Amino acid sequence: MRSLSFLKFIQQLLIAHWRTLLLLLLGVGLPLLVFEQLAAVVWRNEGGFSWDKSILLSIHATATPQLDQIAVTLTKLGGFKGVLPVAAVISLVLLYRRQWRSLAYWLVTLLGSRLLEMQAKEFLHRVRPSLWESLSHKSSYSFPSGHAMASMTFVAALVILTWGTRWCGLILSLGSAFIIAIAWTRLYLGVHFPSDILAGWMTALAWAIGVSLVLKPRLFQPSVVSEEKLTIEEKEQVASKRHN
Repeated sequence: MRSLSFLKFIQQLLIAHWRTLLLLLLGVGLPLLVFEQLAAVVWRNEGGFSWDKSILLSIHATATPQLDQIAVTLTKLGGFKGVLPVAAVISLVLLYRRQWRSLAYWLVTLLGSRLLEMQAKEFLHRVRPSLWESLSHKSSYSFPSGHAMASMTFVAALVILTWGTRWCGLILSLGSAFIIAIAWTRLYLGVHFPSDILAGWMTALAWAIGVSLVLKPRLFQPSVVSEEKLTIEEKEQVASKRHN
């Protein structure tokens, strides 16, 4: 009898939280698994993957003076400093509208992504490609790509914040084009391997979705969690920390 009650409880629990669990699996677990596989190869063999060089050389074969100028100009928009001005404007809008939970999510996601990128680069120490003389000289490490992480984090966080609104589709479409364009510039300029780009995307995606599951900004059911007040559970956790 108890086993039947437990099975019924599990069934009801899964029905109530299936969206969150699916998002956790596909949006956090799967990207982290891909990143782990890439990082393991990079850690054991600094040369990386055989397809890294072949893809880079194929892209380099398309180089023209016009594309050189486009890549050098466009790539400046994709790094952390590139998205910072727009991110600051969005922060001010959220602050003005008193959407504090969304603002907290926005800031934690962007700043946390930057911190993760720097720590991963220092830990893995992968040197940048040197297949040709690049127009964009970089001295920092290569894995994961900071530009790929910054652009993916920026777009993913915006999609989450606008989920369910009329803006979401437009942001997803334009944002996807922006992410791919920035990735192309990094490969075209020869400053990253394709595996650096993929690792950056996976890390940023997992982080943006993971933070959304904790801070619960506007996602799925915007009216459930207040933008200006803590939930009962959050208040209890804050109170317990103070007593300790």
